[in-house]
Amino acid sequence: MPLPVQVEYEGQRIKIRSFNKKIYRVSHWPIWIWVFFLAPGPLTFDLFAHGFSRGNLTWLICVLAGTGIAGIRGKLPGVEPAPYILRFTEDRPNPLYRKVCYTFAWSDVVTFASLNLSGLAYAAVTGVWRMKQIYDYGYFPLYGTILLLGAFGILPRVRPSTKGEGTERRYFYGSVWAVTLAQTLELILWKALTPGRAADYIKFGTYVIALIAVGICATLGILPRTRRIIPGELMVGD
Repeated sequence: MPLPVQVEYEGQRIKIRSFNKKIYRVSHWPIWIWVFFLAPGPLTFDLFAHGFSRGNLTWLICVLAGTGIAGIRGKLPGVEPAPYILRFTEDRPNPLYRKVCYTFAWSDVVTFASLNLSGLAYAAVTGVWRMKQIYDYGYFPLYGTILLLGAFGILPRVRPSTKGEGTERRYFYGSVWAVTLAQTLELILWKALTPGRAADYIKFGTYVIALIAVGICATLGILPRTRRIIPGELMVGD
């Protein structure tokens, strides 16, 4: 018997808003700070491995300045003075700032998840950790590939039109939920477990199970912003 997929109907939606409150706009700013702060992967790897450095501080200041200016100008998703997308199936041009922001967000999600999975799998099979080397050699080629896909408008929420927004946002938020939870659990296990073969297996297994379990929940529409939306419905997109 197939599992029921959660959906939203037009009558269940909140009343459409004509502008974004200041608290709403400010609360979305940290999301994009984090997205762009993660962009230099090897620098971020050193942050988690060795702590905050002068390089991290310098990059954070640049990100705060850049995203702050973009936010004030209303050029960050969710930080606009008013919602841009009102209908899930409305065929409207996708603004450049949305394409750029979601391209970098996809690059973060896919690259970190893929490289961490590779490092965990390698350690589980060989008993040797090569995560640093994996990031040094694999990060920018993979990150650059995702950026290139975004430049060609191939990624969800980065396409020329916003017509598929109702479905594409499910892919995006489902991926974010899965990777964020899996990597948070991995960080906890990294600090809590004594290094050894058993710990290597547990870390790898937990990471894979978390990705799959959260992915299933997102597919079923159980998680926030992952429900299937009936076409033609009013919405507020961010």
